[in-house]
Amino acid sequence: MKEIRIVRAIICGVITIVFVASFAGNTRAQNKNAKRIAEATRHAQQAADAFTEIMNIRDKAVPQNLLDKAEAIAVFPNVIKAGFIIGGRGGHGVISRRVKGGWSAPAFFNLGGGSIGLQIGASSTDFVLLFMNEAALGGLLKDKFELGGEGSVAAGPVGRSASASTDAQLKAGILSYSRSKGVFAGLEIKGVVIDADNDDNVGVYGKKASEVLSPSQPWTITAMPAGVRIFPRTLARYSLRR
Repeated sequence: MKEIRIVRAIICGVITIVFVASFAGNTRAQNKNAKRIAEATRHAQQAADAFTEIMNIRDKAVPQNLLDKAEAIAVFPNVIKAGFIIGGRGGHGVISRRVKGGWSAPAFFNLGGGSIGLQIGASSTDFVLLFMNEAALGGLLKDKFELGGEGSVAAGPVGRSASASTDAQLKAGILSYSRSKGVFAGLEIKGVVIDADNDDNVGVYGKKASEVLSPSQPWTITAMPAGVRIFPRTLARYSLRR
């Protein structure tokens, strides 16, 4: 009988340890996901704010006809560029694609790149990219996407009267814009790499960026986490296809 009690005690101890370890693991996972959702909410809000400010620049915003043609829009707010001889830039942003009646949930991406030359100082820049066709968006969803490399990029025109019919704009799959120190303009950028932040995408949606932005993924506002809805809602204020 004594041996049986000892065995039972050991079994109960093992079960308790397994339960406690499982509970602790689940708690850590929940805390980690909660942190990622909070970060995602912040990134979506910052991107929405930057886009709103740019579109409210009187007579110098992204032309409406180009905005309405775009299949996806990326916003990378507060991208930091810094360096002394060897420089680099880095930032975090969101990308939504058009879906029926609106825009998809934003997928999370990183933007980075380097440069070598006589340079010193630092700056913060907001980047807006318009993906004008499905081919341009498809290239983005590969592992790493280099602007000016795999992706044909042109400086986007600004202003209500800007022409949208130049050869460069017709051929380019992506139009790029930047705002730095209050000045908003089209910008030709090369050597900048965009890659998916799938730690955040999986943490928030349980999906990778390619799944979040898949044309077969049905998105409605109510299907998105509440914190990230601000970005597709902001895009819908300025461009919406019925």
